[in-house]
Amino acid sequence: MIACDHYHRYREDVALMREIGVKAYRFSLSWPRILPEGIGKVNDKGLDFYNRLIDELLKAEIIPFITLFHWDYPYELYLNGGWLNNNSSDWFAEYTKIVIKAFGDRVEYWLTLNEPQCFIGFGHHTGKHAPGDRLRFNEILRAAHNVLLAHGKAVQIIRAYSKNKAK
Repeated sequence: MIACDHYHRYREDVALMREIGVKAYRFSLSWPRILPEGIGKVNDKGLDFYNRLIDELLKAEIIPFITLFHWDYPYELYLNGGWLNNNSSDWFAEYTKIVIKAFGDRVEYWLTLNEPQCFIGFGHHTGKHAPGDRLRFNEILRAAHNVLLAHGKAVQIIRAYSKNKAK
């Protein structure tokens, strides 16, 4: 069953947003949609969807606010340790660079990681949220450290590669 089907109905969704007077739209990118393996080969169809959405928003005079990570971690990278892997911040930086190069000419507002305290605390410590892990405290600290590094590297990339004044 398909719920809202924003992927296929984004034009209608944007038209509705404009009709009701929405001035800004915060949405999250799917890291695995853009990089199915988490790193390496880019899925051009994934980038194309977001390009169409961004263009449609701007045409409707709706400001896009993009969140880079909203808890959908690439499975292949999760199998390689996920946020526990000391390379995870570099993986996130690679993804961020691809995204900024693709959309940084039109998007000014960026959020790096949605609620890291929740996906680390509830997702990796208590297991109540995705990915449902119950890690030891020292592992929680390592994952949180890597998430903070990922944030810092992403901010540097956004500032370096955005073609407008990223905020």
